[in-house]
Amino acid sequence: MPKIPPINSNWLIKILEKEGFQVIRKKGSHIILINKEKNRIVIPMHPGKDIKPGLLRAILREAGINREKFLKLLKEK
Repeated sequence: MPKIPPINSNWLIKILEKEGFQVIRKKGSHIILINKEKNRIVIPMHPGKDIKPGLLRAILREAGINREKFLKLLKEK
């Protein structure tokens, strides 16, 4: 199974929006997204830095997206 690569936070937000999340606000350098089930996801937005695999796995787990689905969505972008 392929490893999860580091990803730009803008790409991650686009992927989460495809899965039904909406940006509700921005506070400092963090974007807060929410979906219909009221699951809240916080994405760090630090210029020039990618989200590393460990944090990315935690965000995907909170969002209810498995590795295979994420990699498929990443290829579709």
